[in-house]
Amino acid sequence: MKKKLWTLILTAVLGMSAVLGGCGQKETETVTIRIGSLKGPTSMGLVSLMDQTKNGEAGQNYEFTMAAAADEINAAFLKGDLDIVLIPANVASVLYHKTEGQIAVVDINTLGVLYLLESKETVSSVADLAGRTVYLPGKGTTPDYALQYLLEQNGIEIGEVDLQYKSEAAEVISALSEEPDALGLLPQPAATTACMQQKDLRIALDLTEEWDKVTMDSSLVTGVTAVRREFLEQNEAAVQAFVQDHMESAQFANENVEEAAELVAALEIVPKATVAAQAIPYCNITCLTGKDLRTALSGYLDVLAGQNPEAVGGKVPSDDFYYEFDPEA
Repeated sequence: MKKKLWTLILTAVLGMSAVLGGCGQKETETVTIRIGSLKGPTSMGLVSLMDQTKNGEAGQNYEFTMAAAADEINAAFLKGDLDIVLIPANVASVLYHKTEGQIAVVDINTLGVLYLLESKETVSSVADLAGRTVYLPGKGTTPDYALQYLLEQNGIEIGEVDLQYKSEAAEVISALSEEPDALGLLPQPAATTACMQQKDLRIALDLTEEWDKVTMDSSLVTGVTAVRREFLEQNEAAVQAFVQDHMESAQFANENVEEAAELVAALEIVPKATVAAQAIPYCNITCLTGKDLRTALSGYLDVLAGQNPEAVGGKVPSDDFYYEFDPEA
């Protein structure tokens, strides 16, 4: 009887040791989150978190990858080499359909970053674009869809405006320098770069403001943060912690412009801190989550689908596209 009792006690002690795993040991291995973003406003909102990670001060393990082209980030994401990506809003919808719903959006990282530039004082409203030539980067891209929607909402037929597409922002800037009467549609920070290079240029229209004038059911959205659904299901707490970190990093960029600009330049997102400092206030860096995420993004994708269903992958995503986590709740 005594032997049996001793065996039970020893078993209990050993079992407790196994559960505790030793003083100070963690229950599970820390997750490393691999994050991909584009060199531009979406990455600007991450610079504080990137800096914390570099200095070993981040609350979680992060690995960051930045690229100039979305295709590079998208390919790595689809292969499973990245867990979270910051990509154009409509691209996230396309990838959702391409993967049969295997991604979800956790936040909006940038709202509108598009500005119409001119060197004279001829444009004060979208109506003033009738009969004019507008240079813009990329046919079938966010600038193209946004401008065409605003023309339509202001009663201007596409044929009334001569849309001249360029392969990149630098070509639009060049056209503005060569043609005094030219109008150019550029995203940030290219718009700020153009204005700094050509002192006579001015912002004639903020497309975010113009969008808000014609619709109350959507917002002009540039970038979103998407996660692989498998990774989210296996590491939900870690993803939520990232969203909290992202929100704090975006807030830092907006409230500490000069310091954030130095980090932006150091990470070669923008060549010079002076350019970054002037661009950041116009980048609409944010971290919209929860119901705000769904309202703004679903309305925007509805608009794009109405113009061209292929812009969102054939149709708007289902409800599971939106991961409604609110870190401030």
